[in-house]
Amino acid sequence: MPKAKKQTFIQGIGTLLFSQIFAKILGLGYKLYLTNKEGFGDAGNGIYSSSFQIYTLFLTISSVGVPNTISKLVSEKYSIGDEKGAKKIFKVAFVLFSIIGFGSSIILFINANFIANKILEIPETEITLQIFAPSIFFISIISVFRGYFNAKENMWPTANSQLIEQLIKAVFTVVIVEYICVHINTNNKTELMVAGAGLAMALSSIICYLYLLKFYKKEQIIKKIKCNTNPERIRTIIKHILIVSAPITITVILGTINKNIDSLTVVRGLKNFMSSEQAKIEYGILSGKVETLIALPMSFNVALTTSLIPTIAAAKARKSVKEVKNKIRFSIVLTVLIGMPASVGMIVFAKQILNLLFPNASSGVFIYQISSISIIFVLLNQTITGILQGLGKQFAPIISLACGVIVKLITNLILVNINPSKYLLGGTAGAAMGTVLCYISTLIINIIILKKKLNIKLVDYKFIIKIITSIVLMILGSKGIFYLLNHIIGVKLSTIISIIIAILIYLISLFSMKILNINLKNRINFNKKENKIKS
Repeated sequence: MPKAKKQTFIQGIGTLLFSQIFAKILGLGYKLYLTNKEGFGDAGNGIYSSSFQIYTLFLTISSVGVPNTISKLVSEKYSIGDEKGAKKIFKVAFVLFSIIGFGSSIILFINANFIANKILEIPETEITLQIFAPSIFFISIISVFRGYFNAKENMWPTANSQLIEQLIKAVFTVVIVEYICVHINTNNKTELMVAGAGLAMALSSIICYLYLLKFYKKEQIIKKIKCNTNPERIRTIIKHILIVSAPITITVILGTINKNIDSLTVVRGLKNFMSSEQAKIEYGILSGKVETLIALPMSFNVALTTSLIPTIAAAKARKSVKEVKNKIRFSIVLTVLIGMPASVGMIVFAKQILNLLFPNASSGVFIYQISSISIIFVLLNQTITGILQGLGKQFAPIISLACGVIVKLITNLILVNINPSKYLLGGTAGAAMGTVLCYISTLIINIIILKKKLNIKLVDYKFIIKIITSIVLMILGSKGIFYLLNHIIGVKLSTIISIIIAILIYLISLFSMKILNINLKNRINFNKKENKIKS
């Protein structure tokens, strides 16, 4: 069989970009279906999200960082022509993470009752946690496959598997939940519907694994085995895998712990002044609807900056200080151009967006507005984290995020326990504010580390003034259109048209002010004293 044709870097990014956007659309689709489904709603979101955050924590320990780690180690072997060494790394990783994944699945399954009743204090999550458990094993193996294919510079298996996984999850979610609604008559139908959505995720991971396994066997990735170096011992390979994956895994674990702070503190704190059922509904608003919506602009930021960040490491290797700084400034500018209008737009149109997407469960406007403030800070942290890693500061984001997690925990413990009728930022809004303060503090530390590493002026004040002007024009114009059309064509259609108008006004303003000029990165002011990268 002929060797699989390698994709160029841009082709690979384009392939993953398409799959990521399409997967996000599918994910939003079935999330809208569940939230608007009678009997599921915010209460179902609360049960599902609590279970999912615990599942994510186990999954993070088992497999996060694996694709990039395997890709790096295998590609290094291929670069020196050691195909046998590459296959050995794959086999060792496959066995290693199969064992880790299986162990994590068993631990979660056995301890589901304890986690549901003692840690989460939401007994309804038990069955969902047990159904989630097998997915950890399959996702761990899937991560090894994806890293191996990526090392071969063939992004199609990863992209296709992501699409298949999300498509199967969306279809099975609807089918299983509808079956439960029609054929099962019980008082705990919400709990069963949540478990049904969890079963859809478990089935999608199994089918995704079978697809990658079939692709691996069909392509016969390594046909002619060559070895130009002395074979490494299995113990050495395992050590390399764990060392390379450690910084990525720790960073993601901290991010997962950050989200689990809400699952551990919100329902528990809200029970001090409301019923257990209402507490679950409030948490469902935050974790089900709000977090789904604010996550959308983040995926686009990752897609735009992915092609920029790796070049920083290459420019640094060439000791091209000016090129490094240009790339950093350009990526920061792109992030601000996406993040600021997304934050402001969601704050201004929060009520209309919730009514449009969740007509049967549209509560949570204030929580959504508070959470939307965090978007710009989350996006900037995404970009600067990638920059720091490109500059060789892999552990810097760990330090900054750890500080942010502490801020989040303290804020939650203080604010969530306060009745919002006594203080506006109490209750669930306090958890949303905790997330905002978390990422603000994380960003401050990241910027300090970056400026210490590389003496650089990140953005020019004239640029900030121009983008603020563009955003003000966007809001004034789109809000004016909304109020004009609201009484003529109705709220929903007016909302859609107003959002489209807002995007158009924003883009026109950017072009008219020449912010999007092709020479953007050369138009930002440079500090002549910026002349070296600190080690």
